[in-house]
Amino acid sequence: MSMLAVVGLLILLSILWLRFGTSIPKGYQFRKCQGAQWRRAFPQATKEDIREFLLLFVAAFAFRDSEKLKFSPDDRIWEIYRDLYPNRWVADALEIETLTDDLKAKHGIALGEIWTEKLTLGELFARLQNARI
Repeated sequence: MSMLAVVGLLILLSILWLRFGTSIPKGYQFRKCQGAQWRRAFPQATKEDIREFLLLFVAAFAFRDSEKLKFSPDDRIWEIYRDLYPNRWVADALEIETLTDDLKAKHGIALGEIWTEKLTLGELFARLQNARI
């Protein structure tokens, strides 16, 4: 196979992945928008605050920005991570560490101080909202 054919195949596969592929775990892929759940859980927060937080989260996990509202306030961060990496022997992409660094840099929040395997996105968002006050 020529180099040009290989490059063309890689480009085609990349386009197909970008168009049809998704990186979020299957349990979240077909969810409807969870924006109403966020607004109910945090009526005092603006839509922009919620979206900014979810963008921080999806960026740390290398999910698409457009998938941010597939996650609800009740979703546990550790469960999302375990859904991505069900086998503990598979190397991860340092999602939790990236989230930790981003929270510290952007909000001054030390995730390690509040971390439990039961920590939900909503609980983390509430911490960020309280830190702003």
